[in-house]
Amino acid sequence: MMENRIKDLSLAPRGKARTEWAGRQMPVLRSIGLRFAMEHPLAGRRVGACLHVSAKTANLALTLKAGGAEVFLCGSNPLSTQDDIAAYLVGMGIHVFAWRGEGEQDYLENIRLVLEAQPDLLVDDGADLTLTYHKGTGRTVCAGTEETTTGVTRLRNLDQEGLLRYPLIAVNFAHTKHLFDNRYGTGQSALDGVLRATNLLIAGSVAVVCGYGWVGRGIANRVRGLGANVIVTEINPVKALEALMDGFRVMPIEEAAPLGDLFITATGDISIIAETSLRLLKDGAILANAGHFNVEIDLEALRRISITSRQVTEHIEEFTYPDGRCVFLLGEGRLVNLACGEGHPAGVMDLSFADQALAVEYLAAHYQTLPPHVLPFPEALDEKVAQLKLAALGVRIDSLTEAQRTYLTS
Repeated sequence: MMENRIKDLSLAPRGKARTEWAGRQMPVLRSIGLRFAMEHPLAGRRVGACLHVSAKTANLALTLKAGGAEVFLCGSNPLSTQDDIAAYLVGMGIHVFAWRGEGEQDYLENIRLVLEAQPDLLVDDGADLTLTYHKGTGRTVCAGTEETTTGVTRLRNLDQEGLLRYPLIAVNFAHTKHLFDNRYGTGQSALDGVLRATNLLIAGSVAVVCGYGWVGRGIANRVRGLGANVIVTEINPVKALEALMDGFRVMPIEEAAPLGDLFITATGDISIIAETSLRLLKDGAILANAGHFNVEIDLEALRRISITSRQVTEHIEEFTYPDGRCVFLLGEGRLVNLACGEGHPAGVMDLSFADQALAVEYLAAHYQTLPPHVLPFPEALDEKVAQLKLAALGVRIDSLTEAQRTYLTS
């Protein structure tokens, strides 16, 4: 079995410093790690993980290792791996199969290598690891988790077909995950990725946000905070009404296409900005994607209708139309916050990765009594993570008196 597959082991010292910096902003995960180191709730377990290999993820991997697990990690996006972090984790005893810019075949091979280690618990981001496992015949996995909306959607489809082999906790739907990671984490980091790539002046521009789920809400509010005139596109009438009452213009994408200066997709579906809309874009329009996969902007159509393309910078590709209009694609249409930036702030990933760590601990202890379905994140763990975060921030809250509790249950 291959031990590791990374770019450059000599990058480890820089990865160590960055991991420690992120860890300072992750007090909840740190407290869980200290407890894990004393109790070893994952002793003898092998954890296979497919995650963005970043400084925040490094702290989760080390927390699982502190709990006694042997950890095997691959990247969940070809452009999100930070090579110095991968190198540092190898030095810390984590098995890593990832590097920035890996091709599709290498990406799939790295997933295969994680599964080849025969993990009994899977921690996934996007469901590629989980679905690859289900395409094989292995029976070693006893439980797993999934962190993203896209991944949970894919796995619920598998569950509805009766094909899910083990209990799987939808960490994405923990309140301490989607209310904070999706909204504040992606809201801030997507704009950070756009600004790092373009140095664009947002104030006074027209920004089009496609999708008004928790990610779309976060992006729309952050880009408005920078002074943009924001348009929201939606298919869900309730979410569209909410966007309207939140003060945004709402219209179909084909009406928004000729108006926007900056487009950010956040839906989890394919061809949100399709050929008909691409043909309507104004000269200078910038396209970015905040969804998990690079399918929300129809890249094949963009290349087909363009007469030339060129790489302007590392993160910007220019496409020229027959009439001379130019449109710009950021980060190959992949997750803009990771392809062009540092990803979510560590302070919000503290919540998400605390959820992941506690879900793995819970599954290791209870998987034998759980059904093979997509399961909600346990409410008691959700509240525990929130309590730990409040305590770390120095915030105290009220508690019910016995009289109040009696009244509420009477």
